[in-house]
Amino acid sequence: MTSLPIIQSAATAGRRPAMPPRHLADLDISGREAALVALGEPKFRARQLSTHYFGRLERDPEAMTDLPAATRAKIADDLLPQLLTPVREMATDDGATRKALWRLHDGSLVESVLMGYPDRVTVCISSQAGCGMACPFCATGQAGLTRNLSTAEIVDQAVYLAGVAASGVIAGSPSRLSHVVFMGMGEPLANYNRVVAAVRRLTSPAPEGLGLSQRHITISTVGLVPAMRKLADEDLQVTLALSLHAPDDDLRDELVPVNQRWKVAEVLDAAWHYADRTGRRVSVEYAMIKDVNDQPWRADLLGRLLAGRQTHVNLIPLNPTPGSKWDASAKPVEREFVRRLRAAGVSTTVRDTRGREIDGACGQLAASEVTT
Repeated sequence: MTSLPIIQSAATAGRRPAMPPRHLADLDISGREAALVALGEPKFRARQLSTHYFGRLERDPEAMTDLPAATRAKIADDLLPQLLTPVREMATDDGATRKALWRLHDGSLVESVLMGYPDRVTVCISSQAGCGMACPFCATGQAGLTRNLSTAEIVDQAVYLAGVAASGVIAGSPSRLSHVVFMGMGEPLANYNRVVAAVRRLTSPAPEGLGLSQRHITISTVGLVPAMRKLADEDLQVTLALSLHAPDDDLRDELVPVNQRWKVAEVLDAAWHYADRTGRRVSVEYAMIKDVNDQPWRADLLGRLLAGRQTHVNLIPLNPTPGSKWDASAKPVEREFVRRLRAAGVSTTVRDTRGREIDGACGQLAASEVTT
């Protein structure tokens, strides 16, 4: 059995990366109450503080003016440390797509994206700084893994961008965040415990959490089979998105190196187990890469593998990274791929491309910051 490649950056090789200080969003409501009592504060402060952060999307303790000044300072030190320092924010698509680059407490860089549509507002958030999955066509995979993010570092991205949406700056979109996709930097299921905790914060009713619908949360994975099966038992109604990218083991071994450990058949079996246990349709993500995985016979093979299953294929026009040998498939090739999948009875759409003018591919903005 070939071992799974896990790549570390030079900055963290040989030492355990330091996690950030504790934050309100790391704790459930009972944990917050205990933390405040330990600070000499009454338990009710936990709901008061949670209402500010999750209900009003207020992240600055100094703006919580219904708290005594001395209490604000104490709480800021213990429960509201600054986790994300803005490095760069960029907008495109007439302001409907906004990408943020953050520096974490240890200097690591992560990205998140806000996307406004007529009927919804979606944020794409990161779960790791870098990624250890080593997919060669992905900018994050090329950077290697720095460390897992904490629960609060994950949640804070969504809370910040929910605040941006609430400000009304995205014309033609609702002002309330409705959807979160774990499709930013990192492999979410490689940071399993913190990602699941983040999902519970995002979906718990205010003031304990952000109050989003579980059905509006999507967790992507390249196919970590044990974690996929574990997620099926979490009593969650989130969507599982499988980044497949090839229907055959020979090519997927190259494009998604984790396939060297868990082959296509085993990964799909875990996906169908998730669908059976949750009743949720699995999304199969497939990046269309010119002359690599876009041949008609691969469309036919994918159709045979997925036909009759509770699934939907999301074809993704590749957003090539600078200097990469990979490029997007031609539109006629893409259309033929769609036609063949639909002919096999497989629900298929092509993802709306967003953010190409602002280093839209995940990891591009962080990479450009490092090299400037």
